[in-house]
Amino acid sequence: MRTISLFTICLLLSFTVRAQQVSLANSEVRIQWKQTKEGWKISDLRYHNQPVAIPSGEYTLLYSAEKPADKAAITFQRNDGKPWPDTAYHYQINAWKQATTPVALNTAGQAFHFYPAGAKQVSPTEVVFTWSSPLATLTATWSLDRLYAGDVRVHMQLQCKKAGYYSLASPATVTVAKQDMSWTVMPGYFQGGDLQEDMVRSYAYGQGIPVMPVLYRERCASSFCPVITTKKNISLAVIPDPGLGRDPWENDHYTHQQWELALSHMNRRAQLSPTIYYPVLGEPHSLKQPDDTIGYSFRFSLQQGEWYQLLTHAVNDIYGFSKTLALRKNTQSLTSRVEHMHHYLADKHTSLWNIKDYNGLMIGGQSYLGGVVGSKGDAIKNADYGAMWMLAAISGDPYLKDSVLPYALNFKLAQQQTAPGFFQGAATGQYYLSKSKMFTEEWGDFVEPVSLTYYVMLDIGNILLFEPNNDTLKHRLALGADLLMKWQKADGSWEVAYDRHTRQPLFTDIKDLRPTFYGLLVAYRVLKDEKYLAAARKGADWFIENAVNKGHFIGVCGDARYAPDFATAQSAQALLDLYDLTHDKKYQSAAIRTARMYLTSVYTQPVPDRKIKTVKGVKREDWQISQAGLSFEHGGIIGSANGAGPIMLCSHAGMFVRMFQLTGDSIFVQMARAAAIGRDAFVDPATSVATYYWNAMNKGAGPYPHHAWWQIGWITDYLLSEATLRSNGKVTFPRGFVTPKVGPHESYGFAPGKIFGYEANLWQEEGFVTCDNPNIEYILAKGTDGKRKFVILLNDIGTPVKGRLEIKNAAGITDLVTGAGVNAPEVALDGYGIKVLMIQ
Repeated sequence: MRTISLFTICLLLSFTVRAQQVSLANSEVRIQWKQTKEGWKISDLRYHNQPVAIPSGEYTLLYSAEKPADKAAITFQRNDGKPWPDTAYHYQINAWKQATTPVALNTAGQAFHFYPAGAKQVSPTEVVFTWSSPLATLTATWSLDRLYAGDVRVHMQLQCKKAGYYSLASPATVTVAKQDMSWTVMPGYFQGGDLQEDMVRSYAYGQGIPVMPVLYRERCASSFCPVITTKKNISLAVIPDPGLGRDPWENDHYTHQQWELALSHMNRRAQLSPTIYYPVLGEPHSLKQPDDTIGYSFRFSLQQGEWYQLLTHAVNDIYGFSKTLALRKNTQSLTSRVEHMHHYLADKHTSLWNIKDYNGLMIGGQSYLGGVVGSKGDAIKNADYGAMWMLAAISGDPYLKDSVLPYALNFKLAQQQTAPGFFQGAATGQYYLSKSKMFTEEWGDFVEPVSLTYYVMLDIGNILLFEPNNDTLKHRLALGADLLMKWQKADGSWEVAYDRHTRQPLFTDIKDLRPTFYGLLVAYRVLKDEKYLAAARKGADWFIENAVNKGHFIGVCGDARYAPDFATAQSAQALLDLYDLTHDKKYQSAAIRTARMYLTSVYTQPVPDRKIKTVKGVKREDWQISQAGLSFEHGGIIGSANGAGPIMLCSHAGMFVRMFQLTGDSIFVQMARAAAIGRDAFVDPATSVATYYWNAMNKGAGPYPHHAWWQIGWITDYLLSEATLRSNGKVTFPRGFVTPKVGPHESYGFAPGKIFGYEANLWQEEGFVTCDNPNIEYILAKGTDGKRKFVILLNDIGTPVKGRLEIKNAAGITDLVTGAGVNAPEVALDGYGIKVLMIQ
């Protein structure tokens, strides 16, 4: 009889235990799989030795023998019982249809859920899993990332066995219980800490987390990084490898709306788990024949801390956003663009300037040829009163002073209702219809409290910075402020709008999650009445609780039915300005959190490169037309970015520079520079006006001539913010109020600033400085003592530059940064450097 020793038995038992388990582990992450009768499941997942959520390891494969239907699968209603979308908002109807197909709602096809049947521990850092069925064979390779200890890389290879449509989901490494979820972010679509049953609010407006496992398109996914943060403050994300997803401009044509990659905050079972799907079921790449394959890679990423840290990891470490800044360079400086746009705006023909008789008052505005309800091609409007008065003040242009500003001021006076009644003090509309001789809103016959903030408080406030003794405007400002206080509810909030005729609230299915309170801040700063500051704080406190703390916002664009937009960035600056007045840290903290949420309105994909593409017959390198670095007008499910892509109006750039100065978080300044620099492919060579929507490329102002004022405004704000940052606060100019509607850039030029201790006024004189290097910006100022002039030079790029600088009638030039004399015409600047030249 043969005997088996105790040692041999122990060896066999040890081998059996090892054969039933495989694992990956490093200094941060440990994943352990265990073999069960259903297959290999993740039995334990730890980050820094803390258990993370609910281990799973389940895979999902979607299959359909036939192409899924492309018609809406479910109809939705607003929370007031009315149908969604409203037929009046035709820009949103098609986008919503696309968002409610069976594929988009993740109900299409047959879902096969499974665990791998085979597992092989190839090495301590790599495990290979296999699975086979009559439908397909899968191999999944999991490995620890060599650079980032919190990342586990996964490559999946599927071999198809039947003809049909396939979509392979990333496996659910873990699922997160609803009660253990702290925050969830789908960049470009939503963020929040609560599940939202109302699918119109969650899916259309991004207010809360959709309860359905919907699939999001890459066309509005600013970053490919769905993130969930648990209540233990561990964030987890799935990040596809760069190169997966649509290219918005393939070779020589627009391909922004192609759908190749889908992202979700849930798996198919509607469990919270960041998930990607590739290819998208029913889309061209998903149609396969026997022996065809599907292969892609992604990483499961873990970090201690809030969601935005994982977002930064995805953006910079994986998608190389900060590194791609090295590709950017100018063919025209931003300063030169401002000078050329000045010419454009000082010509009534190119700027489409009109002067119209309104009840005996001559009012002036620019033609607006976009969509306005009731317009017969006769709509006119003005934009950025702060930039208008600024340019006139610093340039001394007599045409602007005599032929533009007086009539623009009359437009503003006519725009405000002074007659007694419910709307006394309100702005009666953004637009004037000259044939109908009436003011109107963009998309209906109603009046919004936020329009009172914008078109009365902000515009009049900015004018009063330049005309502080204008008693008529002070009276009008008080009239508006008193109405804003009258309309403010007991809790500090406002209605979205009032019907002009019935005076009843409109859009009651959504809340006014916008910086309406800012108008009262303007009133306090100008009129010094404490009641306005108290009301502003009351409104801001409500906004923080209901918008910032929940991640819920709406926008200001009426034609998009207030889809979240650049008003979110404006809210960040509004809260910062309130902090500057009160020194209450809660406003500063809320401003930073709001700005971080706005990071998800900036594209960081696809990764820009130097591939040659053709745009309207012109050869361009890919980085020149890249979406990366540009922000939405409005994104999400129903925003304009679905069809048009991002916009060139970078109002947030200066605010992002200020946020970097405040927080030290470099992603802010990187995004500001990526937005501002090297965008010449979108600039009309004849006028130096950038196009508005990305898909128009270099169409110029098109039907929106007033956009040139906004461009002058944001460029000035950005450059002066960079000057303050780079000089460590030794170059600084007082900021005014944010401009209405488009974002957080602020006005300048109404009061002297300080340049290395010298008091000086901003100044513009075309030709006083010329430079042959378009990556060198120049800002001019005059000392208030009349004895000095200043030239502030900024290098737009991250590598040293030289340029030939010519300064009119200059002698005795000193570099205030170094204290050394300067011998023009040669000038050298470090990467993102600054020189401040003083001319005596």
